[in-house]
Amino acid sequence: MRFPTAVPHDPDIEAWMQAHTGALGDIARHWFDAMRRCGADVRELLHDGHPTACVGDAAFGYVNAFTAHVNVGFFKGAELADPAGLLQGTGKAMRHVKLRPAEPVDEPALRALIETACADMRRRR
Repeated sequence: MRFPTAVPHDPDIEAWMQAHTGALGDIARHWFDAMRRCGADVRELLHDGHPTACVGDAAFGYVNAFTAHVNVGFFKGAELADPAGLLQGTGKAMRHVKLRPAEPVDEPALRALIETACADMRRRR
């Protein structure tokens, strides 16, 4: 997916983060910040109402908060190596990791997925 309106820092995402408080908001912010740290070429925008991270204009990941969990998703997740088995979903391309406040997460493995998704999108551009 291409988003030519993606920018280095979208104020709409900050508004989204401020509207999502508590543990779920903290989780969403933490993992979206991890996407932001993938490099100087990372851009962002709100797509379908949730924060989306791009390499240039090519989307690689997103976060979305629900009632009881946060999804950290990947637009080409079905093609990512996932040795820790974190990815969920059955779509043709997209996959996500479901995070709940009271459940532990394999942080190194999720960081690796984010970095891999970003690097993969760099290669695809």
